[in-house]
Amino acid sequence: MQQNPSRRHLLAAAAALSAGGLARPHLARAQAMPKLRFALDWAKQGPNAYASMALEKGYFREVGLDASVDRGFGSGRVPVDIAGGAYDMGQADINPVIKFMAENPNSGLVVTGIWGDRSLLCAVTRADGGVKTPKDLEGRTLAAPESDAGRQLFPAFARMAGVDPGKVNWMSVSPELREPMLVQKRTDGVTGAITSVGMSLKALGLDFPQQNILYYRDHGLDLLGTAYITTRAFAEKNPEVVRNAQRALFRGLIQANRNRAESIAALKKVEPLTDVAIETERQAISMEQQVISDHVMRNGLSNPDMARFQKAIEAVETAYGMPNRLKVADIYTDAFLPPIEERRL
Repeated sequence: MQQNPSRRHLLAAAAALSAGGLARPHLARAQAMPKLRFALDWAKQGPNAYASMALEKGYFREVGLDASVDRGFGSGRVPVDIAGGAYDMGQADINPVIKFMAENPNSGLVVTGIWGDRSLLCAVTRADGGVKTPKDLEGRTLAAPESDAGRQLFPAFARMAGVDPGKVNWMSVSPELREPMLVQKRTDGVTGAITSVGMSLKALGLDFPQQNILYYRDHGLDLLGTAYITTRAFAEKNPEVVRNAQRALFRGLIQANRNRAESIAALKKVEPLTDVAIETERQAISMEQQVISDHVMRNGLSNPDMARFQKAIEAVETAYGMPNRLKVADIYTDAFLPPIEERRL
């Protein structure tokens, strides 16, 4: 009879040890996990659903990172925030990043990975508006915010496409007015990324068959797309954090491409107002127009052709009226990429 109370005490002690002594080391390990503050380029929408999926499935924790992923407010702001220390890493359209690096050579930024093999920048007119080719834009008016990458890179597109940029008129508008201006026929066209411009026009009743899309890449301006960036100081101090972050991010991107509905479901959990149909289509456009290319299918993600990369850098510098000074090695390193087998779609 005396053994039962003793056994109960032993079991209680074991339970207490499990709840306290064993749980605390586990908690300590979790607390010791390096934190990563990551910034997206824009809202948590279809193109960025892969990041929500990576968080939900624990891809970051599997590589030992306690990550937070915040929405962004434009690719032009991401390099500013990272250079200023607000975030450890982020993603942005590489072209405004190149501009920022050229203008701020002491910013310490570095591109550590590229998942956009093709640029989404374009000019969009109404299909019934009389513009069929880039040359038809001469004498027309385009509307866009002054900070819009499509507007800022238009001179480079114009040169490649044989358009006299001096014959194109510009109307400066706020981002929320850009697409309504075209729908209302108050401008002849707009510029921007197709995932934003095209989908916004569709939401306003001007569906894709009613749009004439002039991708810059189809007329000689062969730019890259979305890239991962950090500072050299952070990467040198935390090489495994950068490497493991990209392992989780690339894994999320690849799995989101393979399981698109599941990734949009993960997005809706963090953004309950997500319109599943719209974001599914927006994601498809991003994947098929930016991520998936013959080059990527042959060589994997973030394995750019260096000659092409250099030409893209020079095109950006020229578009912004800057001398051609930057080299690929000045802005990009592949030292923190995961193995190539983890970067295949």
